[in-house]
Amino acid sequence: MKLLILDRDGTLNRSRDDHVASADEWEALPGALEAVARLNQGGWRVVLATNQSGIGRGLFDMASLNAIHAKMHRQLAVAGARVDAVFFCPHAPEDGCHCRKPEPGLFEQVGSRYGIPLSTVPVAGNALRHVQAGTAAGCPSHLLLTGQSEHLRDFQGGVPEAGIKGMDASIMVHLDLPAFADWLLSQPEAVAVT
Repeated sequence: MKLLILDRDGTLNRSRDDHVASADEWEALPGALEAVARLNQGGWRVVLATNQSGIGRGLFDMASLNAIHAKMHRQLAVAGARVDAVFFCPHAPEDGCHCRKPEPGLFEQVGSRYGIPLSTVPVAGNALRHVQAGTAAGCPSHLLLTGQSEHLRDFQGGVPEAGIKGMDASIMVHLDLPAFADWLLSQPEAVAVT
């Protein structure tokens, strides 16, 4: 099985400073749904791992989160794409849980559910905490220059010469989800999870 873990806000859909709190506020990034479709067609199963502290902070409830994901799944289906599962952390930052990224708990849940070694599961997201969590879980990690990392596009070659503070040098950087999909689909089959 070829399995891939993506972040949600800022990777698949536009992020907001005040949280995506309703289905009306969920808006796919250009080309992101089509990128998931291409990954699916290439044999990749895609799951999401996302911090949703708005629940723990009382900004929205589970019914709202379910409505957001229902809209997301509908739009993915229209694009010929699918996300197999959504793993989320509902806790506020002060809760100190193991599942809130940059902790690796969500990724460990994915590995346990699918019975797959995380060293074979690439992760991609726009937030440093997503790639830090992936690295902590032993996943090959990829930073996308969208959402929280979009400001890094201003640097020659996509990242500052001195690197990104707090980011492991082994983390690969891509312009966005479509560019990451292009890269992943161009890799020899031996690189993929079998």
